[in-house]
Amino acid sequence: MYISIRDCMVSGDEFENPAAGLRHLGVSDVEIELAADYSVLAMDSKERVSLGSNSDATDYQKRLERLGIRACAVLTARDFSQGSMEDSIAWLSRAIEIAHLMGAPAVRIDSAMRRERDLDFGERVGLFVQGLGGALERTKHLPTTLGIENHGFQGNNLAFQLNVYQQVGSDRLGATMDTGNFYWRGYPLSEVYGILKVLAPYTKHTHLKNIRYPEETREQTREAGWEYGKYVAPLDEGDIDHGRVLQILADAGYDGDICIEDESLGKYTTPAERTAVLERDVAHVKEILTNISG
Repeated sequence: MYISIRDCMVSGDEFENPAAGLRHLGVSDVEIELAADYSVLAMDSKERVSLGSNSDATDYQKRLERLGIRACAVLTARDFSQGSMEDSIAWLSRAIEIAHLMGAPAVRIDSAMRRERDLDFGERVGLFVQGLGGALERTKHLPTTLGIENHGFQGNNLAFQLNVYQQVGSDRLGATMDTGNFYWRGYPLSEVYGILKVLAPYTKHTHLKNIRYPEETREQTREAGWEYGKYVAPLDEGDIDHGRVLQILADAGYDGDICIEDESLGKYTTPAERTAVLERDVAHVKEILTNISG
C-alpha cells in the first residue's frame, strides 16, 4: 500500500499550485477529479485543462510525469437516476478511457443519487447494475477498475454495494472504501469496523477521513450526518483507528493507494493551520504503513 491524496486537498490557498503542495507534503500519488466536461486541474497551476481527446489525455500523463506526479485514481460523479442511461454509460466509458490514458488504475464512482430516497432498493441497485455493467462492457479491453464510494445515504448501505457487485459480476468492479463515511452514516464505531472488514476484499481505491464524536455517542446509532461539521477531525484525532483499518485491508490482500481526504480542513482559518494538519495527516498515514504486517 502507498500514500496518496485528493487533488482538492492541495488546490486551495495553502500552496502556489497542487504540484507545489504535493512536493511540500512529500506525496507523489494523487486522485484527480474529472469534471463533467472532461476537464482536470493542470496541477502545475490552478487552471483547468480539457482531456476531451486521446492526445489531450496522453499529453496530460506526460505533464504529470514531468512534475513527478502519478495519478492513482480518477474521481468521477454521474447520477444514474437523472437523464438518459445511454448518455451516462457513454460518459462513464469515456472517463474510464481517459483514466487509462493518463495512467490511473482506478476510477471512483459516486454512489449518491438525487432520487435515492424516492426509489426503492431494487430500483437503485438496478440503475447501478445497468450503468456500471454497460460501461464495463464497453471498456472490457481495459484493465481500469471501478470503485463505488460508500457515499451519501444509499452508498453507505453494505447490502446495496454487495448486490451491485454480485449482479454486475466483474472483477473490475469493487469499492472506493471511505473509512469515515459509514461512521458519518450513523453506524456505531464497533460496527463500522465489521462493515469495513466485509468491504475490504472488494476494495479498489480508498478515501481516509475521521470524526471525533463525544464518547457517549460512539456506540450509539445516530442520524446520518449528525453534527458532522462540528466533529469532523484530522486523521490522527478521530475515533477511527486507521492502523486497524489498514491492517484489515492488508489482510484482505489490498495493495493500492491510501488516499487522504481530510474534510476537517474547513474548520481551520489560516493556510498555515491547514498546511500543518495536512502535514500531520501525511506523517500519520506514513507511520501506519511502516507498521502494517503481512
